[in-house]
Amino acid sequence: MGNPASAAQAAWQPSAAAIRAAKITAFTHWLATERGLRFADYDALWRWSVEDLEGFWGAVWDYFAIPSATPRTRALAYARMPGAQWFPGVTMNYVDQVFRHATAERPAIISRNESGDDRELSWAEMQRQVAALAATLRGMGVRRGDRVVAYLPNIPETVVAFLAVASVGAVWSVCSPDMGRIAVLDRFRQIEPKVLIAGDGYRYGGKPHDRRELIHELLAELPGIDHMVLLPCLDAQADAAEFAHCVTWAAATAGNAPLQIEPVPFDHPLWVVYSSGTTGLPKPIVHCHGGIVVE
Repeated sequence: MGNPASAAQAAWQPSAAAIRAAKITAFTHWLATERGLRFADYDALWRWSVEDLEGFWGAVWDYFAIPSATPRTRALAYARMPGAQWFPGVTMNYVDQVFRHATAERPAIISRNESGDDRELSWAEMQRQVAALAATLRGMGVRRGDRVVAYLPNIPETVVAFLAVASVGAVWSVCSPDMGRIAVLDRFRQIEPKVLIAGDGYRYGGKPHDRRELIHELLAELPGIDHMVLLPCLDAQADAAEFAHCVTWAAATAGNAPLQIEPVPFDHPLWVVYSSGTTGLPKPIVHCHGGIVVE
């Protein structure tokens, strides 16, 4: 069974410099100066965080200066599971939290594909694209609570699309384009999407994989989708006219519309992810603008 003394030794410990620079260290200093709360060690801090939920989460909110359209009152209205209600009356939007970090000093996104091609997206350009796409979605009739789904690879445009959807107060969900027809339908059918944002394909192992035929199949079996945005991931000349009520990504993100961010309740759905589906249909897991709700 080994030596109990050696088993009790930590596998890793941060350096003194790392501890001084840690955000949790700054938080404990803030608690001391702003709240008069002092803790002997991490265990004491942890104990307070689970015993005084109101005090801890209220302090976290204030320390990070979470942006919200309405002020916070109580942190926890109903302390029961299931059914806990956090920050009642607060209206906010996750997109505000993202763009509060905008800066000209560094890009918003740095990406590299499997071919080794690097791309950078500045904060200013990301915000422009998000605002333009959000305006396009509103023009398509997307409103708070509507579901917008994507069939996209892990690329910067997917982040832009998500932020645009969230800024409207709509609900986002995405499937990777290497997923097959049944796997996608098993997920998207459950949330009845209104708009599809899809790439014409993807590359893997140096080979292109065209997904336009499968997109036609998805549209045929998701009748609630009445608009589509087509992103040319493989063919720069991909024709949106191939699909009904479809516009290209370039057209959907053109222009300089103002970024309009819709305040929503703290527990308003932000995105939907899914379980694996190995024991039946995939189970939707709803992440909210201010937390997570499992349904």
